[in-house]
Amino acid sequence: VVRNGDNGRELVMARWGMPTPPGYLKGHKVDRGVTNIRNPGSAWWKRWEGLAHRCLVPLTAFSEPERLPDGKSRPVWFARSDGQPLAFLAGIWCRWTSVRKLADGETTDDLDVWMNTPATEALQLQRPLAGGLLVPTEVLNSST
Repeated sequence: VVRNGDNGRELVMARWGMPTPPGYLKGHKVDRGVTNIRNPGSAWWKRWEGLAHRCLVPLTAFSEPERLPDGKSRPVWFARSDGQPLAFLAGIWCRWTSVRKLADGETTDDLDVWMNTPATEALQLQRPLAGGLLVPTEVLNSST
């Protein structure tokens, strides 16, 4: 995302989603996050409407789910035509930690760990690939 940083605009990797309002989490042990804020007038989102939390999401394509008659859904893709400039969605962002998968426990930003912690902690993010190569896992799966 492109967000306002201390020294102007900055481009950062981010995990898609915002914290789910607590009323929707009653009885749940995980918070996978809200990925599309359809009611920006809700009091829950007011805390993030200031400049510090606004961002632009660059894109060449995105999808929205289409609900089918049988109750299932499928993605419907919207894409820029070849040769058209990059497009942006208006967004908001915040730093948050949640349990997105019960088996994983609390999820934090592995990119921040990789970029900002001592090597002994950062290297714990490495996972073996085929052929014995090591790569930081979140280089492939970004999160915030």
